Amino acid sequence: MAHAHHHHAAPSVTEGRTGFRRGAAFVIGGLSSGHGVFHSIAQSFIVVLPEVRDLLLGGSVIAATSLQTTREIASGVVALPGGVLTDALRRYWGWVMAVCMAMFGVGWLLMASAGWQVPGATWVSSPSATSLNPAGYALLVIGMAVVAIAASVWHLPAMAALSSHFTHRRGSVLSLHGVGGNIGDVIGPVLTGALLAVLAWQAIITIYAAVPIFLAFLVFWAFRDIGHRAQAAVEERAVSTMQTQLAETKLLVRNPRVWGITVVAGLRGMAYIGFITVLPLYLVDELGLGSTLTEHRSFENLFIRGSLVGLLVLVGIFASPVMGYLSDRLNRKIVLIPGMLFLAVVTLLMAPLGSNLAVMTILLALLGLFLYSDQPILTAAAMDIVREGTAATTLGLLSTSRFILSAASPIIAGWLYVINYDYLFYYTGALYLVAAALLAVIRLPQAAPEPDHHDGHGHGHYDDHGHGGGHGDHGGHHDDHGHGGHDDHGHGDHGHRHH
Repeated sequence: MAHAHHHHAAPSVTEGRTGFRRGAAFVIGGLSSGHGVFHSIAQSFIVVLPEVRDLLLGGSVIAATSLQTTREIASGVVALPGGVLTDALRRYWGWVMAVCMAMFGVGWLLMASAGWQVPGATWVSSPSATSLNPAGYALLVIGMAVVAIAASVWHLPAMAALSSHFTHRRGSVLSLHGVGGNIGDVIGPVLTGALLAVLAWQAIITIYAAVPIFLAFLVFWAFRDIGHRAQAAVEERAVSTMQTQLAETKLLVRNPRVWGITVVAGLRGMAYIGFITVLPLYLVDELGLGSTLTEHRSFENLFIRGSLVGLLVLVGIFASPVMGYLSDRLNRKIVLIPGMLFLAVVTLLMAPLGSNLAVMTILLALLGLFLYSDQPILTAAAMDIVREGTAATTLGLLSTSRFILSAASPIIAGWLYVINYDYLFYYTGALYLVAAALLAVIRLPQAAPEPDHHDGHGHGHYDDHGHGGGHGDHGGHHDDHGHGGHDDHGHGDHGHRHH
């Protein structure tokens, strides 16, 4: 236990200088805001996808949607190894997040450069582009890969830190983190829709790219020691070597319930990414909202296009924390399954009714009720099952399988869309139904009856964890967050093998 005593001494040295950086509000607020930056710019690019398609990609729907496929593949490739490394490099989480934020800006700069109008150059985009621009497309693909890797890796230490700091309110805290992303998802598209009336798409993305590059310095200052607490908690269990990390990862990979949740998350990811990628194309092609043909490019049409993409998320900002709270208090399934069935019904209604702007607006608002609230709850459900030392690895496994399943979805959705606009909605609705059916047969841990676990005594929060009470005496280990220590789940040496 020498490690434990050593860690207790550290805060007294730095508390006066960095105490506010360790407060719950600062940690949750800061990480959620960073999450918002990633989502804001990513959703903004979806809004300008019709412009990219028509001005740079010769009107090719498949080329446009393949950019999202690039994003999914790149994210998936780094997520699992990134998760294992993130768990092993807890001390350096601050560095990892700062580098990711800077990389994110550089990636968008590369994408914007695909459309820069360089005097004398013949390969750049022009309003009269009638065929796909190979150099521009290559820059878009490379930039999107850089952006995806940065965003994917950022999420791992950020969400693992939250999961580690707030063990007994995971559903609520991860949902709040999701809300940070949701706020970005609303602001980005609405602002971008308005800016499209006065700026070219590449100018907008160039401006946006500068933001994360500057923010990288702020991220490092704010979170440079955020991983120390998680490292100390794991050191108390003598989990500090890569060999041990790989052994715990093997246990995780053998867990059938974790795999079940990852497949559900993957199907959900397929439904979401296919739908959100093609939606702006539908809004332009079917509803005429700011077509690249000049007669349709009024400020009103462009603003409505951006606002509809934002509306999808706006409702979720309010719904997501409520769903997270209910999933903590009641049961993950009680929230997730009805939500997915609701998404399926609303999406299928878009096929016969979506060509009316007023009706489509209502349907998108309804879709927003559950569209963004279930991924954090699925993540929390996986975290309920696993051990503390594999938090980021679990996130990496979830992300990798989701991205592998999702990768082809934008191209499939685009291909179906080219055949018939309505096929997009049938495809998405069917995926929700399959995900709900699969989730129904997975046995998830049930919430324990004791509602009060803020004093570090709510061990074994989910009563079929099977975790022993080996570390109960550390429950109030870091009570400045009011959530008990990282290992106050009371994970015993044998608990994980029961799964």
